[in-house]
Amino acid sequence: MLTPTDVLISEVGPRDGLQSVKATMATADKFRWIDALAASGLREIEVCSFVPAHLMPQMADAAEVVRHALSRPGVTVAALVPNLRGAEAALRAGAHKLTIPVSASHAHSLANVRKTPDEMVEVVRAVARLRDALAPGVQIEAGISTAFGCTLQGVVPEDEVIRLSVACVAAGADESGLSDTTGMANPAQTRRLFQRLQAELGHQAGAAHMHNTRGLGLANCLAAYDVGVRIFDASLGGLGGCPHAPGASGNVVSEDLVFMFEAMGVRTGVDLEKLIAARACLMAGLPGEPLYGMTPEAGLPLGWKQGAAPV
Repeated sequence: MLTPTDVLISEVGPRDGLQSVKATMATADKFRWIDALAASGLREIEVCSFVPAHLMPQMADAAEVVRHALSRPGVTVAALVPNLRGAEAALRAGAHKLTIPVSASHAHSLANVRKTPDEMVEVVRAVARLRDALAPGVQIEAGISTAFGCTLQGVVPEDEVIRLSVACVAAGADESGLSDTTGMANPAQTRRLFQRLQAELGHQAGAAHMHNTRGLGLANCLAAYDVGVRIFDASLGGLGGCPHAPGASGNVVSEDLVFMFEAMGVRTGVDLEKLIAARACLMAGLPGEPLYGMTPEAGLPLGWKQGAAPV
């Protein structure tokens, strides 16, 4: 159970990161990378998405990856599922948590999953029924993507974002978080939307999934933290993006996010040195793929002691 001063870092690189690169990481390399991430103390890892292999060959081994990740003690194994078929496959593989993408942008929703936002709410309802029948203990998060703006549609009304979040929870999702899929958010907007989300959903308000497309990823995470968000998605090396959001580059860098919180005296439970070391597995599995991160480049400050009181 998280205390009020703790945050949960949910690592999404093995899903969000790998689906955004052209190369396909070998299954054995995925296993080694996930093992290294788990060894750093990460408590939640989104390891794959259950989508047709012909559309996304990077995820063809999703069931194998879930089964391997389940062998890592203390790790919540999450998988993204865009439809009922994917949800059934993920449940049968044993995933602990399902993430369903529900875009607040009509244009992005049609491009990404070929359904309108309200049709995706009905997918959430169907997945919740299936979950209740097959594996009642599995958690469902409805991630509201393009919550802060869309490269296809432009402005996304905030009222629509909140309406969809509330509708998804009413349809059976355990929580609903907000995603800056296109990297268009700013701290004032982040603070405002998460305050509204928490006012509507209380403890069922979910994670902040921010991108660093315009350099505001950490600033937006801090803004979300300041208004009570305690779950943050991030990706090792900043790997990731969205194939259906042109120009939307990588996620918040896990290493930088952990450093920021730990330097503030906010405990993440993640060993930063081991997390940085996990980059070696990622680089071995995707040779030549550019990785990002200020903390890995600069190194840890002289005299750094994780868990020490901030100065």
